[in-house]
Amino acid sequence: MLVRRTGRRVFSEMISLSDNRFLSPDLTEKNHSFLHIPLAHKLARIHQFHALKPTLKGLEFPINKAVVRSRKYVSVERTPRFAVTDAQAALFDYLHCTRGYGFLDAEHISKNSPQFLQELITRVERDQDVSRALLKFFRYHPINEFEPFFESLGLRQTEYTPLLPRGLIFLSDDQVLLDNYHALCNYGIPRINIGRMCKEADEILRFEHGVLDMKLRTFEQLGLCRSTVIKLVSCSPVLLLGNDNNAFIGTIEKLKALGFEEDWIGGYLSSKNKYNWNRFLDTMCFLSEVGYGDAQLGVLLSENTYLLVEGSGKQVYVFVGALLKLGLNMNEVYALFLKNPQMLSRKRAKNFWKVLHFLFEIGMEPENISLILSKHMKLLGSQSLKGPKTVLRIFDGDKYTLCQTLREDPSTFFNYALKSKIPSAEQVSARNPNNYFEKKDFLLRIGYAENSDEMVKALKRFRGRGDQLQERFDCLVQAGLDFNAVSSMVKQAPTLLNQTKDVLEKKINCLKNYLGYPVDSIVTFPSYLCYDMERIIMRFSMYAWLREKGAAKPTLSVGTLLASSEARFVKYFVIVHPEGPCMWENLKKSLASS
Repeated sequence: MLVRRTGRRVFSEMISLSDNRFLSPDLTEKNHSFLHIPLAHKLARIHQFHALKPTLKGLEFPINKAVVRSRKYVSVERTPRFAVTDAQAALFDYLHCTRGYGFLDAEHISKNSPQFLQELITRVERDQDVSRALLKFFRYHPINEFEPFFESLGLRQTEYTPLLPRGLIFLSDDQVLLDNYHALCNYGIPRINIGRMCKEADEILRFEHGVLDMKLRTFEQLGLCRSTVIKLVSCSPVLLLGNDNNAFIGTIEKLKALGFEEDWIGGYLSSKNKYNWNRFLDTMCFLSEVGYGDAQLGVLLSENTYLLVEGSGKQVYVFVGALLKLGLNMNEVYALFLKNPQMLSRKRAKNFWKVLHFLFEIGMEPENISLILSKHMKLLGSQSLKGPKTVLRIFDGDKYTLCQTLREDPSTFFNYALKSKIPSAEQVSARNPNNYFEKKDFLLRIGYAENSDEMVKALKRFRGRGDQLQERFDCLVQAGLDFNAVSSMVKQAPTLLNQTKDVLEKKINCLKNYLGYPVDSIVTFPSYLCYDMERIIMRFSMYAWLREKGAAKPTLSVGTLLASSEARFVKYFVIVHPEGPCMWENLKKSLASS
């Protein structure tokens, strides 16, 4: 029995996460709702500013967009820009000059607390000199400095109200908060991120002096660079409290075992998202138990980072949960993963959900759906699908007849529903199994990984039987090229093996006879063997003539001669010599007459 501790622990979560999910092909769609604040009743309160000169009516203050986005509410009422600018200057003067806070702190608070500024402006709206009126206001009316402080960190009033210390209104009275705030700023964490960090883990502003800085440095001891640590604590501030630390360390060690660097994960973290490190680790352990080796798992994660980063592995849970709900047992799911290791890639997973949606849309029973998926997962994952309505037109809209047809012969599903007209490797193998397996054996011999996307693409592009491909490959090796070099050339330009052995020999002889180049000069430019003979003979002959005349460098690369356009070749290799155009025309005539 393949089910182990990790698998048992996550099954229930897989099933719960798949509820109401696998009927839709799009798993990442999110519904966003925004709180709209009516402004009409507020606009009447700034009548004093409406009485000013007409030239000032259109001036508006541009609110800091990052702050507005982080609050997710509509910006405060539109106030003339000069009024807000004066209010900012007055608040800055109060915080920096009167209260003695640092320049950067005072500037950030004054420029990123628009709601608090608006409330101040309404207090002195009858005075046209807002700056002077506010300075006077501050003199006799002490303000709660924590309100603009927390607002400048990106928090809404409803979010920062629980964070306001009781019985205090001056920031300087809470030195512990300021020390931890400055520790985060000095480490490089953007101030706008600190608000969200406080909302998720407000204890980070209550550490004793030096503790927070020590915790930040601890992450660097794991091999993470500072920029990665900044992203990490911004999106997962609970790690600073010691929560999920074991899961995070386990994730880093697992990634290192798969060949990733410590900072690899930092390139995909976003301070706007949340991450579940326990699920990160469980997902990787589950995939290992399913049958992915370290090499396979490393390739899967490097090519499909979204599996971990988007939802902390939730996509894997939902995927497996859907298969379990269709009636497959866990051993069958394991076998499906072993047989189709790339089924979790973004493209294949998307196609899988479309197939599932299609089959449910036409009323197919779950047991028949699981049968089709388990037998044809590779083909269904690699091909795009038509919509149910398009396919139902063939059956005059009769879903029952379509379902009955698919139950009797699932392969008919491919003929009706797949968009691609180009037969895939699996379809080709169904028509000519021997040819398919011969090609596959040949590709394995020259270094292709079994069942990889690279192999699937190569099987589609190669023409001819497996023995013919081997003959053409051996022709290049016998011409003097190294086996590994030819394998590399084939992977770079697969179509070079679509030519016959005779054509390949002619092109190699042209290289030797016209230019006197060694055969290995085409290793870095394998596409040489894909150009037609007319182009090769024309250009090689012209270049050889120029070399005799001393009008060209003696050893130009093959790519330089063949890859350039006709106009460019004429410019640099024909008209550079007075007799060049005449020679070029003679070559054309001689080639046409032969």
